[in-house]
Amino acid sequence: MRPLVATIDLAAIRHNYALAKRCAPGRQAFAVVKANAYGHGVREVVAALGEVADGFAVACLEEAAEVRAVLPHGRLLLLEGCFATDELPEAARLGLDLVVQDAAQLDALLATPLAQPLNVWLKLDSGMHRLGLGADAVRQAFARLRQAPQVGELNLLSHFACADERGHALTEQQVEQFLALLDLEFDQRSLANSAAVLTIPAAHMDWLRPGIMLYGATPFAELSAAELGLRPAMSLTAQLIAVREVAAGESVGYGASWVAARPSRIGTVSCGYADGYPRHAPSGTPVLIHGTRVPLAGRVSMDMLSVDLSDLPQAQVGDAVELWGAQLAVDEVAQAAGTIGYELLTQVTARVPRRYRG
Repeated sequence: MRPLVATIDLAAIRHNYALAKRCAPGRQAFAVVKANAYGHGVREVVAALGEVADGFAVACLEEAAEVRAVLPHGRLLLLEGCFATDELPEAARLGLDLVVQDAAQLDALLATPLAQPLNVWLKLDSGMHRLGLGADAVRQAFARLRQAPQVGELNLLSHFACADERGHALTEQQVEQFLALLDLEFDQRSLANSAAVLTIPAAHMDWLRPGIMLYGATPFAELSAAELGLRPAMSLTAQLIAVREVAAGESVGYGASWVAARPSRIGTVSCGYADGYPRHAPSGTPVLIHGTRVPLAGRVSMDMLSVDLSDLPQAQVGDAVELWGAQLAVDEVAQAAGTIGYELLTQVTARVPRRYRG
């Protein structure tokens, strides 16, 4: 078997969910498990949180069906709503909480008889300008939906654009836009993503929506997961499968982009971009061997990458290599590669086996 595995610590995910709840006493929280629980395995994560989570949130009907296979009951929020009218009966059958984010979704809902009413979340575009209705359209939709037989609870939801940049002026404007609609008697309200859960108490409302924080990565550039009290959930671990000596002036890897400035010892690691490791990670991006950071050397290949072992003479074939995880934060690797932890976690491909503990 190829020596590469993503070990998922389910106890860490439970810890991080509990931390989200402690940030906002008395509030409820949808655990966001879209995109295969950010690459961690949706069925296993839902099973691990099933006894403690107030609800879950997903992006599409297919993801909702997968959660329902594990969790027959309980609240399950469809974050983007239904993409076609013929999905609405299935949403009702699955007992979903349904986002309505535009006029077409609103009209489709009101025109479709359903076997049971759904909890509906009107989505306000408070400044993100991605999905959602303007404030006036929310007021009009509220009036149309309040007595509709398709609707159980009628709730309000919005999403922050810049909550991960502390003190950004747009965040305060978005909170104000949201609060300005609360003269309408919504049953429940939800605004806070991970960044707002952690740092914006005014946004906590009735329901939190923790996402990236559940998996032990930080939404902030300047605050680490450890500083926030989060525990990393995924450790991506490979192995040194070859070691060779390279003379000064010799190159390593595709494109000969890395050239040894001194006699160097180069290790080959059993992980590449087909596994989800970022191809654009530059030379110098750290991996961890024997608890020591060593730098990438040259371009990441499809199935392998190379590291410079010159300053770690004890490293040898068969040694474990942590690409990110318990000792090397995924956010540090992401920063070196010019991206964010979200992308690295969600891009770990299906060919990497997941092993679960805790």
